[in-house]
Amino acid sequence: MSNKVVLITGTNSGFGWLTAKSVAALGHKVYATMRDTTGKNAEKARELSGVENVTVVDLEVTDEASVKKAFESVIAAEGKVDVLVNNAGASMFGVGETSTAADLQRMLDINVVGPWRLMKLALPGMRERSEGLIINVTSGFGRVSFPFFTMYCASKFALEGLSEGLFYELRPLGVDAVIVEPGGFPTEMGTKTQTGADTAAGDGYKALEEYPSKIFGAIGQLFETHKPDPQYIADAVVKLIGMPKGERPVRTVVDPTTGQFISAINEATQAEFDKTMEAYGLKELLA
Repeated sequence: MSNKVVLITGTNSGFGWLTAKSVAALGHKVYATMRDTTGKNAEKARELSGVENVTVVDLEVTDEASVKKAFESVIAAEGKVDVLVNNAGASMFGVGETSTAADLQRMLDINVVGPWRLMKLALPGMRERSEGLIINVTSGFGRVSFPFFTMYCASKFALEGLSEGLFYELRPLGVDAVIVEPGGFPTEMGTKTQTGADTAAGDGYKALEEYPSKIFGAIGQLFETHKPDPQYIADAVVKLIGMPKGERPVRTVVDPTTGQFISAINEATQAEFDKTMEAYGLKELLA
């Protein structure tokens, strides 16, 4: 496998941090992006910069100018981006009605529009070379909308839809756009979960106030039983990078706790989706 230029977002912690190190360990040139590299993430940026084959770049996915500047710096240095891993994301928990329009817009900007900003920059070069890979990290909650995670699920559903359509449009051009669906993992993202700004709306849901603690209690038990390791996500990304183009699956579930549930949904949906694609004259795009 030839060494590739790999741009990864959200590398200051969790999946992104492990993925940057794992990909770089194979000899690929990694551009590990994170926001605020001279501020709150300065220490993380320094540590990751010390890893062989890793260059840290400041990038804020919600800022168009920041995204463009970061991407152009990689092109100036390497001339191309072979692999784009859209890992940066944010989560939100709580009664859906407590979210304002601005809350939802923020979720969508981080989890959907941010990845699209980077894809729009990466795709022209990939299409021109008939070579490239985009990996979008979504969630099992991008396939089912779980109570109290409604706004987060909505944003991940959107990224799933964006990714799945591109998978079929791009594959005939030599470019793969695929999805990694993590389940629950003990990462820093779980400690940074946002809540809705309309706290008054929550007063109407007192009858449900015991359920959030039940959810987190159950998650804790699953973690204790299955001990899900965030490295599994990095390993899945490494595996996808190493696969021949055109042979990568549209979805890869990485969830040692409840992943069989999401896998079953994917398999059943794909079977019916294939029939519909054929009915609409798109059978060749399934090959």
